[in-house]
Amino acid sequence: MDNGKLFRSFSYTAEVTSRCYSLPLQRIITDFGADVSFQKIPKKLMEHYGISSPVSSAQKITEKHAESIKDMEHIHRDIPEAEGVKCLICETDGTMIPIVDTFERNEDGKAVDKRKTRSVRWKEGRLTLARQKEKVDPVFGGTLGLTDMAGDHLFDCAVRAGFGEQTKVHCVGDGARWIAEQVERVFGSQGNFLIDFYHLCDYLAAASKKCSPEDPAGWLNQQKRRMREGFVNEVLNSLSLHEEPVLAQDKDAPVRCCLRYINNRPGQFEYKTTLANNLPIGSGEIESAHRYVIQDRLKLSGAWWSEKNAENMLALRIIRQNDDWDEYWEDNKAA
Repeated sequence: MDNGKLFRSFSYTAEVTSRCYSLPLQRIITDFGADVSFQKIPKKLMEHYGISSPVSSAQKITEKHAESIKDMEHIHRDIPEAEGVKCLICETDGTMIPIVDTFERNEDGKAVDKRKTRSVRWKEGRLTLARQKEKVDPVFGGTLGLTDMAGDHLFDCAVRAGFGEQTKVHCVGDGARWIAEQVERVFGSQGNFLIDFYHLCDYLAAASKKCSPEDPAGWLNQQKRRMREGFVNEVLNSLSLHEEPVLAQDKDAPVRCCLRYINNRPGQFEYKTTLANNLPIGSGEIESAHRYVIQDRLKLSGAWWSEKNAENMLALRIIRQNDDWDEYWEDNKAA
């Protein structure tokens, strides 16, 4: 006893109070919650640590720290006053995340169960990455916000990867207009944007059956070789010879669609220069990252998120991927 109060030596040394979860235990729970559904956390806790915890507590702790991580997020928006690394590779792309909305509603003066007012929809989550040309591991960012926010995250990734006043930024992505627009907005003359070569090939492959019914594979290989060697006009001329009538619908006009795709993106097919500089012409890196950063947790079967929790969980997944996990918990310990 101390001044009439019960002194519990274990609680003192473990830095935990009754009916409370210690910070190390919160870290374990949040670590599990970042990877598996909340329903699986109690079983993992019992299997590995012999600790019992209800699903509701595990979910609450994980979501609390995910929100804290999101609130601590700092986005760089100014070019550092330094030369920076010589070259960065940047990519961004979107993937759809399942979102559920619930609404307050009263009937006969009584609140209706929110499960009866829920509606579901899909929201695009945009992932960004940047890395130095010579390195393998990128810096990630992500948001469920508008395209300008995705552009801000892309710029932030670049700054954290070494962007400076003399850095050249090579960006590659699919034909989504917002990607090229954001690259221009945040990097200006220091950035260039390249259309993913394999995405372009999908358009050429669809057109090949109309341009060369006898040998579509041969025609396709010829156009792919021309594009890689910088002969864009020759590809356009070859397509123009077989363009469908104006009245044909797009679904029946793959040649016209391919022509439009290339013509509407001038300067975004510099594959020859890109290959000569040993830079990627495909955006497979960001497409692969969607799976292991976002989809492996936020698109688990049966999982639906509120928009806020999805945004927070994305921040949680990213902080671990960026190796900032230890720093976050050290900051919590100091607090």
